[in-house]
Amino acid sequence: MKITFPHMGNTYIAVKALLDDIGAEYVIPPINSKRAMEIGTKYAPEMACLPLKINIGNYIEAYEQGADTILIAGGRGPCRFGYYCEMSREILCDNGYGMDVVVLEPPDGDIIKFIGKIKKLAGGLNMYQILKVIKNTTLVAKSVDELERLVFKIRPRELQKGSTDRIYEGFRKRVVDVKGSLEILKLVEDTKNQLLKLEIDKNFKPLRIGIVGEIYTTIDSYSSFNIDSILGNMGVEVYRANTISGWIIEHILKAVVPFTKDKRYAEAAKPYLGTMIGGHAQETIGNTILYARGGFDGIIQIYPLTCMPEIVAESILPAVEMDYKIPILTLIIDEMTGEAGYMTRVEAFVDLLNKRKERVDIVEDLVLFGD
Repeated sequence: MKITFPHMGNTYIAVKALLDDIGAEYVIPPINSKRAMEIGTKYAPEMACLPLKINIGNYIEAYEQGADTILIAGGRGPCRFGYYCEMSREILCDNGYGMDVVVLEPPDGDIIKFIGKIKKLAGGLNMYQILKVIKNTTLVAKSVDELERLVFKIRPRELQKGSTDRIYEGFRKRVVDVKGSLEILKLVEDTKNQLLKLEIDKNFKPLRIGIVGEIYTTIDSYSSFNIDSILGNMGVEVYRANTISGWIIEHILKAVVPFTKDKRYAEAAKPYLGTMIGGHAQETIGNTILYARGGFDGIIQIYPLTCMPEIVAESILPAVEMDYKIPILTLIIDEMTGEAGYMTRVEAFVDLLNKRKERVDIVEDLVLFGD
C-alpha cells in the first residue's frame, strides 16, 4: 500500500506526520499547479467545484509516482465535500486509475471505528500507539498553524522585504525531508526562532483584513493566488479563522471527547444565519461579525464557483456589511479565473481601506485636538 492525499495548503505537513509515525509508505503529491488543475478539469464534471478538480489532479500525479491508496477526510451536512470520496473513486476508476480510498470521517462518538480506519493504514500498531499518533499529529497541525499566524504578523512589519517569505518557503520545502512528528515540531520551532530574529517596524500599524470563506480556497495558496503573501507584502496583516488544526480539533476530536465546541462564530451569526447549512457558510457570517467587532479594516470572502453554502453566505454579507460598517470583498475562484483581474480587485480594495483609514484617523485627530 502506497498512500497519497490531497495537497491542500499545509495539510500535507500534518498528514506526513501521521503517516511517518505509523510507518506507512506514501507519496506527497506535487505542490498544486496548473498541471494538476488541468488534469482534474479534464476528468471532473464541469460544474464540480475547484477543490475536487485539483484533488483529482493530485491523485493522478501521485498515481504516476506509484500511489495506489487515497487518504481523504470525510464531511457531514449538505455540502458536496461529503461526496468527494465516492466521486473521486468513480472518476478515477472510470478513467483507468484503480485506487483504493480510505475516508477519515468525523467519528460521531465512535472512537473505535475511527481508530480502526487508522489501523488499516498502520498495520501492527496497538490502540495506545494510535492514540499517541493522533495526539502528535494534532500538535503538528497546531504548531504549523501558529507558525503561519506568526508569518502573517511579521510579513507586513519586516524591514527587509521578502525575508519572511524566504524563511517560510524554506520551511515548507525542508519539512518534506524530515521524518516524523517530533522532527517536524523541532523544524517548526527552529523556523519560529528565525522569524523572531527578523528586524521589524514595531511602530507600524498595518491594515487588518479577515479572510473568510470555503476552507480549501482560503488556506491553499495556489487556489487563492497567494493572497496571504500578496496582502502581507502590501502592508496588510491577515487573519484567517479556517485552519487545519481547527478542523481536526472541532470536527474530529471533539466529536469523540466530551469537550465543548467553539461556537463563538455560531452565536455571532445567529441573527443572520441561525443554523448550519453545510460547508463553512455559518463560519463565514459569524467570523465576519467577530472581525468587525474586533475593529478590523475589511473582510475578504473567497470561495470556489458553484459552492452553494458560500453563495448563501455571500447573499447575507451585504446586510452584515451595512450593519457593522465594514467593507467586504468577495472573490470567486475557478479554473478560468485570471490572476491579473483578481489582483486588480485586491489592490483596489486595499487602496479603499487605506483611504478609509486615513479619513478615520483625520477625524480622530480633529476630535483629539478639539477642532
